[in-house]
Amino acid sequence: MSKVERRDVLAGAAALAGFAAVGLLPGTAAAATRQRPGAARPPALGTGDKAVVARVDARRALKHLKVLSDEIGWRIAGTESEHRAARYIARELRDLGYKVELQPFPVADKYLAEIRARGGVHWQCSASPQAAVAAVEGEAVDVGAVTEITAAVEGRLVLFDRVAGKETEQVKAAAAKGAKAVLIANVRSTTYPERKAASFAPALKEPAAIPVLGLAEYHGAEIRGGVRRLSFKVTHHSGLTSYNVLAERRATLPNPQRKAVIISAHYDSVPGSPGANDDGSGTVLCLELARALRRLPTQQDLRICLWGSEEYGLIGARHYVKGLSEAGVAQITGCFQNDMVATSHPPAGTYWLLSVDGADNTTTAAVNAAAERLGYVDQTEGPTARGSSDHEAFFERGIAAGNFSWRGGEAPSQLEPIYHTPEDTIRKNISLQRLQVSLELIGCAAYDVARRK
Repeated sequence: MSKVERRDVLAGAAALAGFAAVGLLPGTAAAATRQRPGAARPPALGTGDKAVVARVDARRALKHLKVLSDEIGWRIAGTESEHRAARYIARELRDLGYKVELQPFPVADKYLAEIRARGGVHWQCSASPQAAVAAVEGEAVDVGAVTEITAAVEGRLVLFDRVAGKETEQVKAAAAKGAKAVLIANVRSTTYPERKAASFAPALKEPAAIPVLGLAEYHGAEIRGGVRRLSFKVTHHSGLTSYNVLAERRATLPNPQRKAVIISAHYDSVPGSPGANDDGSGTVLCLELARALRRLPTQQDLRICLWGSEEYGLIGARHYVKGLSEAGVAQITGCFQNDMVATSHPPAGTYWLLSVDGADNTTTAAVNAAAERLGYVDQTEGPTARGSSDHEAFFERGIAAGNFSWRGGEAPSQLEPIYHTPEDTIRKNISLQRLQVSLELIGCAAYDVARRK
């Protein structure tokens, strides 16, 4: 027997011994028969399912989410806040014993503003690239949804409601009256009136000599509610680099073809949003599954991938996939992409299995099968056709991939009302029960695939 063969046999024996020990874990037997949270019927778990269910815990994942969403907050592609999140994720995965790589790629400039006021107010929003980059302090005056100003606004911060397509006229009217800055509060679209409006970057037809901020609807309401004395600084972030955080744990059983299962999410957020559900929830699901699966025997390699700059066009995932050789593509048996997996929005009671073409594939089939074994047969829907998340990059290279998410429906109009807003916080938008269900569904499904030859 060669050294390589002897090593494989020993590794396989050790892995199987570890797998057998799963049955000795406290609470494992109970977990195997106890009805899962919100499930329609008791589970009928296989050996691998029992190992996953005994280990995953949404409360442990929540500790990571408090760091990402509460402490770091908004995580904008290529900026220091996103880099802080990448370093945190990489450190946690290294501590779990994974081989970790930070994969860099360039991203576009950002114009962002940080706003402060009394009472601990600290907001972020986008700013217009065509306007002044400066620090400003002053009193806000509300003029509403107009393009002409009759009030005295000299030396003040003028708050408008956005008149779509007329932002330049609003800015010119305020500047002509001697305003220090323009704050344009976004308004809800007629297409999705149930969704609150997020921060936006005002696109002006000509340069402005004063700063112009694109506030979220929430910010405008808070200012009108009494937060009037503001200070802010606009920063032009240039020469930016974002990072994918790529972690790998090799198969414990012989894997000559180097097959691999990917569990992934994006860790960035949009300007102004702390991104608790989108997609801090998917990120911490990946971290908790990385911990739970790290010592379980697998026939395939396990990759935990956290993508940067998803919110600006799936840039991180597309960078990763573009760099794969044909052999590298062939190694990936499935990518389980997790985006918005813990919302507490009451109508979002369906766990959607989304594939780009609506066809079943390795990942969606595995999640449906796991739902059947766990007893979640009435909570899943799909596969249904939808892209708009990082699974799209894998589909474009012919790799089996699905996006998994809690929603009222698969369409954008059926997302929670505070999607992409400053209110996407742990307190307002995270359900531990839904996060636990997501952990069990993806954990059991991905582990099932990882055990296949």
